Amino acid sequence: MYLGNVPLWDLVVYRVAGLEPDSRLGSGVHFFLADTVKITLLLVGIIFVATIARSFLSLERTRALLGGRREGVANVAAAGLGVATPFCSCSAVPAFIGFVAAGVPLGVTLSFLIASPLINEVAVVLLYGMFGLRIATLYIGSGLVIATVGGYVLGRVCPQRWVEPFVYTTTLHGAPVVAGQRLSWPDRVALGREEAGKILRKVWPYLLAGIALGAAIHGWAPTDFFARAAGAHNPFAPLIAVLLGVPLYSNAAGILPLIQALHDKGMAMGTLLAFMMSVVALSLPELILLRRVLKPQLLAAFVGVVATAILATGYLFNAIL
Repeated sequence: MYLGNVPLWDLVVYRVAGLEPDSRLGSGVHFFLADTVKITLLLVGIIFVATIARSFLSLERTRALLGGRREGVANVAAAGLGVATPFCSCSAVPAFIGFVAAGVPLGVTLSFLIASPLINEVAVVLLYGMFGLRIATLYIGSGLVIATVGGYVLGRVCPQRWVEPFVYTTTLHGAPVVAGQRLSWPDRVALGREEAGKILRKVWPYLLAGIALGAAIHGWAPTDFFARAAGAHNPFAPLIAVLLGVPLYSNAAGILPLIQALHDKGMAMGTLLAFMMSVVALSLPELILLRRVLKPQLLAAFVGVVATAILATGYLFNAIL
């Protein structure tokens, strides 16, 4: 179903409905339908598998394996896993929910959430082709540092209190599952099915709202305005780039043609990287979906830490490049 999702909507939207792939309406409708199905499949599948896996390993043992003094190492590992699973920002949220529900420390899980959309192997290859090895290496290194440090810092503020309680509560046939409870395989499958359904019922309005917003702004990026607002001689250019990047929604590979166009108009490389990182790591659709899982305090802290790290990266690269 996942592999056939995009070809199905290509057929329905472009062949049956007759909408143009290059038009704002056609690409927006296709984006909404394809991403709704894709993210729903990811959400249900990951929660189902994570819940069954959790039934074999207690919450306390999971935290003991991944927490405590090993948490810094676990943040690096989570960032590396994010690089290996390059989702867009909204697609990374189902995996984030599954990891949190399975008892992985929240700071470690946030490192994954930051790294997965931020570092994309296709973007690395394209950056290398456009700007050379140095820029591609700086992009990878800065992304890993932002994800590792950002998740570690957020994990230090005891963020578990700012996660909605339903994420941590697993039920079977309406009753909470207690530690040490013996479960058969049919019980485990039922557990996974019920947990996936419970979380989907909780988040679906936010999921649709986030994807609808992403579809509305999909492909909207006026290069002339960006070039004027965040030009090479503006000392606030990286800050403006981050503020302009957050409302947009794209993956790293999808934003690179715009980065190339802005580079040709004279924008500084640090400003361009800050803009690209803010687009892929802090999209409004992602934040809308995360709001159903995270309370406002943690959501604000997540945005603040990641945006500050991206902003610092932009100024640093402008100074050294």
